Amino acid sequence: MTASLTHFGRVAVLYGGTSSEREISLLTGAAIIQALELLGVETVAIDIKENALDAIAKANVDRAFIALHGPGGEDGTLQGALEYLKIPYTGSGEMASALAMDKLRCKQLWKGIGLATTDFAALNQSTDWQATMNQLGGSVVVKPACEGSSVGMSIAKSAQQLEQAWQLAAQYDAKVLAEPQLTGDEYTVAILDGKALPSIRIQANATFYDYEAKYNSDKTEYFCPSGLNAEREQELAQLSIDAFNSIDGRGWGRVDVMADQNGRFNLLEVNTVPGMTSHSLVPMAGLAAGLKFEDVVRVILEGSL
Repeated sequence: MTASLTHFGRVAVLYGGTSSEREISLLTGAAIIQALELLGVETVAIDIKENALDAIAKANVDRAFIALHGPGGEDGTLQGALEYLKIPYTGSGEMASALAMDKLRCKQLWKGIGLATTDFAALNQSTDWQATMNQLGGSVVVKPACEGSSVGMSIAKSAQQLEQAWQLAAQYDAKVLAEPQLTGDEYTVAILDGKALPSIRIQANATFYDYEAKYNSDKTEYFCPSGLNAEREQELAQLSIDAFNSIDGRGWGRVDVMADQNGRFNLLEVNTVPGMTSHSLVPMAGLAAGLKFEDVVRVILEGSL
């Protein structure tokens, strides 16, 4: 049942932050603030920097809309602080946020419960680079375990390149993983209020769907509907919901999936605070389901009640 907008009270939009995804978070926050104002919700914008908890406590708010990406906002730390302050907030709780942020832990969890995902290897200084390349098929994607937006991510096709890719990723996070480079189509599925929205197929005019392709390129193509038949769409939706539920996700999120050469879907990651910018995918999926941007924002906010 939809709550009346007055029931939201005074809403703090928490955005910005200090992670490598700060610029995207500022855009996300600005779009959400505009939508909330359009909905007639009393809004206060708080750029999360130093003394963030003091700023939130002094703002005298009834709830928080989390619009932060990456460590410090999407990894459970802010969620835990809001729990301590007894301020209701949007999206997933501490555990789900921490798990989703850690791609290595997610892969371990999904392997353990039998959800479809690729093999993987944790990389460190003592890794046998050639043996790892052999194990993962000779062409791999290397990424920091706890970063988003493809920051620090690269592709390796030799043992030497794998070590170089690890060194790059390790600049962003002590935990680094490698997984086989898949050659099938890439999809993303937005989860809103426990349901999967229409899937989006992503076609990047690049080696892979990197930061540039996500946020700056006008050559990246998005297909929604994705072109899957009804049976395959349902299979993808169910896998995405299962992945989201496996980490105890709440409210909203986005699950990224890629097909292998045989068309088998493989889970890549869960985002518990996806982007909400002009290039973002959750609003695009919402539109395909008949929801305007402000409708999506309202449903997300209702999850904090």
